[in-house]
Amino acid sequence: MRVRSKLWLLLPVALLVSVQASTSLLAQQRPRSKPRTSSSGGKSKAQLERERRATLRRIQEASKILEQTQRQKQASVGQLNALKEKLTVQQGVIRNISNELTYIENDVQQTQTQVQHTQQNLEQLKAEYARLIYIGSKTANSYNRVMFLFASESFNQFMLRLRYIRQYAEVRQAQAAQISNTQQRLSAQLTGLQEKKQEKGTLLNTQLSEKKNLLTLKTQQDQVVTKLSQQEESLRQELAARQQAVSRLDNLIALKVKEEIARAARLAARRAAAAKAAAARANNPATAPRPGDAPSRASTAAAEAAENAAVERVDRVTLTPETASLASSFTENRGQLPWPVGRGFISQRFGRHNHPVLHNVVVENRGVDIQTSAGEQVRAVFDGKVLTIASVPGMNNIVMVQHGDYFTVYAKLRNVSVTEGQQVKARQPIGTVYTDPEGTSEVQFQVWHNSSNLNPENWLGRK
Repeated sequence: MRVRSKLWLLLPVALLVSVQASTSLLAQQRPRSKPRTSSSGGKSKAQLERERRATLRRIQEASKILEQTQRQKQASVGQLNALKEKLTVQQGVIRNISNELTYIENDVQQTQTQVQHTQQNLEQLKAEYARLIYIGSKTANSYNRVMFLFASESFNQFMLRLRYIRQYAEVRQAQAAQISNTQQRLSAQLTGLQEKKQEKGTLLNTQLSEKKNLLTLKTQQDQVVTKLSQQEESLRQELAARQQAVSRLDNLIALKVKEEIARAARLAARRAAAAKAAAARANNPATAPRPGDAPSRASTAAAEAAENAAVERVDRVTLTPETASLASSFTENRGQLPWPVGRGFISQRFGRHNHPVLHNVVVENRGVDIQTSAGEQVRAVFDGKVLTIASVPGMNNIVMVQHGDYFTVYAKLRNVSVTEGQQVKARQPIGTVYTDPEGTSEVQFQVWHNSSNLNPENWLGRK
């Protein structure tokens, strides 16, 4: 009787040890919340997948544009630009797949580590549970439990032993449930690990296929460059014609900006003169002209001289409160303006750069050339007023939209769907893109602030 009582006295110790062991194991098994990122660039898997989808859309756009340029038997710079874009995007696809592979590899390693920990925890839980079963078997029958309770020396001891018996049963149930949960978690981890390995294998095959596509594109690019190199004379003539067209467009833009600056300055001068005259009449009514009196030649000449003097001193558009608000809003949208076409890529960037084929030839671009699909709509990038519509040889139809003291220019349009003086909204169609005889559809887009030429890429948002 004393031996069995002593065994039951060991139950609290065993129970405490079991509870502590269970708590420790639960802490080890608790999932740690770590941001799931890849080792390159710290991007999450969701970000990588979004980038891959966006890159695939760019490849589809470039493929469609390339197909249109390839309908002509003769190689063209537009065809070369489309190949370069597709080649660049293809390289981005491969980089994206490499990043995803790195992510998956890290994920596989983490999952393998989790599986090992879960397996170890499961073995410890089973060992602990077996020890509890062994201890319980020493006093398994109800007679021993009753004797243990009624052997208490006091009522408090009786209640304490009763609580130990209940806790012992609860711990056994908790251990059993914990073992079951750990087994389920281990099964899920093993299933996830297998899925990740399969995903890795699929991506490796995709990467191999994309690398083959890249080699094919490089071969096509080299062939086009070789053909174009054999057309050096025609390319130089084409370049000279383009430079003349660019010069004509620059002169037209400069003239229109200068005219707008002068118009706004004259209007501001007239408003100032009218306000000054009104103030003078208010202060001295006797000097006010009588109704029907015509202004004298001297006063008219003085007013015109004042206006001309005001125009000569101004080198920027004089803004009204409304146009100042529009210009401020345009400035705030720097880097967020929509593209003038819904699809396409920049085929020639802003500024000075080497000709894609001709050696030692530098070309300068006042804006950006955006190559797109035939028949694509050209849209205003911001709210404004159509300042001018014109036709420039080599640039086809152009539309110039004013946004306060900012101007956007859209050249190489096949047709125009707006009129001068019309108010337009952002993304409103203003015409369609022109397609040249070589099958290249391209719009020239420029941004000006008064008489200063700006880089449009700094103003357009990401596609």
